[in-house]
Amino acid sequence: MKLAIPREGNDPRVALTPDAVAKLSELGVEVCVEKGAGQGAFYADDDYDGATVLDRDALLKSADMVLSIHPLPDEDLAKLSPETVVIAEFKPFADAEITDRLRGHKLKAFSLDMIPRTTLAQSMDVLSSMASIAGYKAVLEASRLLPRYFPMMITAAGSIRPATVLVLGAGVAGLQAIATARRLGAQVEAFDTRSAAKEEVKSLGAKFIEIEGAKEDTGAGGYAVEQSEEFLKRQREEVQNRAMKADVIITTAQVRGRKAPLLVPKSTVEQMKPGSVIIDLAASTGGNCELTQDNQTIVHNKVSILGNSNLAALMPQNASQLYANNVVNFLKILVKDGALNLDLGNEIIRGAYITPAPEANENE
Repeated sequence: MKLAIPREGNDPRVALTPDAVAKLSELGVEVCVEKGAGQGAFYADDDYDGATVLDRDALLKSADMVLSIHPLPDEDLAKLSPETVVIAEFKPFADAEITDRLRGHKLKAFSLDMIPRTTLAQSMDVLSSMASIAGYKAVLEASRLLPRYFPMMITAAGSIRPATVLVLGAGVAGLQAIATARRLGAQVEAFDTRSAAKEEVKSLGAKFIEIEGAKEDTGAGGYAVEQSEEFLKRQREEVQNRAMKADVIITTAQVRGRKAPLLVPKSTVEQMKPGSVIIDLAASTGGNCELTQDNQTIVHNKVSILGNSNLAALMPQNASQLYANNVVNFLKILVKDGALNLDLGNEIIRGAYITPAPEANENE
C-alpha cells in the first residue's frame, strides 16, 4: 500500500514526520512524500529516509491512501483513483456537504476528528494533541501582547503584582493554559460547566469558579454542552465581574456542530482594564468573545483580542510530531499486512469512517 503525504496548503505542519516512516514500513506501508512537505516544520526531503519523494501530481496519482491534516481541495480529490483511502480532519459536523463530495469522488474517507474521544483511542486523539499545544501557545501569545508582567516581581524600583488570568473552559486546551500560566507566575482562575473539571483545575493550583445549574453530558467528547439562556445569563454576569479584574482571558469553549457560546460580550470587554488581553481559541466557530475576528488581532477600547483556532500551527515541529504519533497509532488498527482493514466492528474505525454507503451496512 502506498501512503501519500501531500504538502499542506496554508499550514506549516506536516501530517507525517520522518521518524514515522520506519514504523509504517513494519505495517507493509510504502510512504511517498510530496517535495517540500515537511519544510514548514523544519524537515528536509532528505530526512524522510526510506520514503519516496514525488511532485504533487505523481504523488496523488500513485496513492492508495492519502494522509493530510486539512482536506484536499476538490481539484486534488479528482486526481485520486476510485476507492483511494483519504485520511484528514474533515470536520463533518462543521461541513455538512463534505461526506457527499467525498462519496462523489468514490473515495473511502476517515475523519481523524471523529475518532471517539475514549480512553481506548487516547493515543490517536489528534484533537487533544493539538488542543494541548494551543492552550500552551495561547498563554505565550497573551504574554506577548500584555503590557505587564505575568509573575510577581520584587525589585529595587518597587514591587509588581502578578497578572490575573481567567480561563473559560477547562478541557484539554484550558487545562494546558492554566498549567502554563501558573508556570509563568500568574494567578489563575477557571470556569467550566462540567463539575468534574473542578478537581483538575484545583490540582493545577488555580481557583475554580462555580456557577450552579449547568447541564452536563459525559458523552460530549470534551466539547461544551449547550446551556439554557438563564444559565448563560448568570454565567455572563459572573464572567463580567471576573473580567473587570483580569489581565488576560483565554476562552476555549466550543459546542460541536454549533456556534461557539458567547461568554464575553462587548459590554464586558469595555469594562476590562486598558492593556488587557483576550485570546479566543473558539474563533473559527464564531468565537466566545462577541468582538472576535477569526485569524485577526484587533484592539477595542484598549483591549487586545486575538482570534485563532489554529495556534498549534505556530509550533509546527512539535505539533507535527504529535500528529504523526496519533496517526501511526490509528494506522496500526486500520492497516493489516499492507492492506486496508475496514473492521466496522471496531468502534474507533466505525466512528472515523464517514463515507459508508448510506443504503448498506458495509463489511469488509
